[in-house]
Amino acid sequence: MRSLVFIALCAITNWAFPQNCDKLNLQEKYQITSKCAEQVMTLTFDLLERPYIYLANKEAGLTIHRLDDHGRTMRVAAVPTDSFDNLEVMGVSQYGKKLYLALGNFFTAKENPAMAIIDIDNPEAPFIRGFYKYPVATEGSSLVKVDGDYAYLTAFSHGLLILNISNEKNITLESRFTPVLNFPDVRPDATKINARGMVVQNNIVYLCYDAGGIRIINVSDKKNPKETGRYANPIMTGKPRAYNNAVLRDSLLYVAVDYCGLEILNVKDTANIKLEAWWNPWTCHTNPLNWFSSNGHTNEIVLDSAENKLFISTGKSDLHVVDVSDVQHPDSCSMFGGAGNNIGTWGVNRFKNKVGLAYICTVIPFTSNFSGVKILEYDRTLGYEVENQRLIRISKNPTTQSIQVLNVQPGTPFTLYDFQGRSFKSGRLDVHGEIDLTLAAPGYYMLHLEGYAPAKILKTL
Repeated sequence: MRSLVFIALCAITNWAFPQNCDKLNLQEKYQITSKCAEQVMTLTFDLLERPYIYLANKEAGLTIHRLDDHGRTMRVAAVPTDSFDNLEVMGVSQYGKKLYLALGNFFTAKENPAMAIIDIDNPEAPFIRGFYKYPVATEGSSLVKVDGDYAYLTAFSHGLLILNISNEKNITLESRFTPVLNFPDVRPDATKINARGMVVQNNIVYLCYDAGGIRIINVSDKKNPKETGRYANPIMTGKPRAYNNAVLRDSLLYVAVDYCGLEILNVKDTANIKLEAWWNPWTCHTNPLNWFSSNGHTNEIVLDSAENKLFISTGKSDLHVVDVSDVQHPDSCSMFGGAGNNIGTWGVNRFKNKVGLAYICTVIPFTSNFSGVKILEYDRTLGYEVENQRLIRISKNPTTQSIQVLNVQPGTPFTLYDFQGRSFKSGRLDVHGEIDLTLAAPGYYMLHLEGYAPAKILKTL
């Protein structure tokens, strides 16, 4: 039996498959420092190519910083926690000219899960467009994803909250879904099973349920979501596990699994999820106590799909870059920081050639006394996609009159921005996906559809 187990591990654990990462060239360009009493949990770059970065600054609320071309930063705006019933800001996501904040400290049992919508038409003058607070104060929330008129909030022990945001002044709870706890352990420790990260695509939520594994939830009926699949690595039975965050590319789900590194799951058939590969650099499976001594704890994860690179915040080891060109053999490609620098990360995000790392102050499971953000730049050879967002497919680009958006559902909201970030046109796609640009002046525009990476449009004479 032992030899069979060893063979299985060799088949799915990355040992050494060297790949070419010579051109990555990670270099630190910016640094933003914060107090440990106002630590940064995560961040997002401005997706409309404006020179701003948005920080989930926990006790300090939302803070907004402007970046110049010379490595300098300036804090230009903030929305403090007293604007959110004193709930701390734990997560931030951007859709168009709006930020969606996940509120409520999830490290304690004192704050409500909540969400706020922030207008960033002018990033230096943000204001609140909507606010929702779940009535039970047990734990807060970590992440918001938006799809059309609905927002999805991971609310830790409260599970997944589905919010109707069609009226931002009156956000309502459509439903709450808490997956069953008795998987993968028949006798679970409920305190370790929490809704953490997720991907939302095509009415499916790919939920990272912490010690409860991966859960696939069909949300076509917003009032009656249903779980259609689940997965937890059987080799970790009887040992601590934590499914923290994920990104999706086609039918592959790339999952950050804490001190167990990265799992690549085939989710084409959600009722029969298969493990394609396991990047397990800290050999988590060898000892139940490895969580306390591990040199890394993967938490947040973003994908540069054009370059086939995953950027993963790894706690004590700061940042790991994993090459997934060969799905069966994910390989350590590059890293930044290291286990010996006595600081550690929680969040990571990227846009174009920039990667942002959010550092936290903590004593368990590693020691870190620095909070803030380090922004790195790296060399890229191809185009870009934004994390968890698909590329918009467009015909007639460049155009003299109109463009046609392909393979996107009619009725999908769109906004067209000029390159000063001003809204030029908005609406919903018609049955043909046509957007009339007859009145647009010649030049470049940015098209944004919720759930898709922004697309550059050229209007000619």
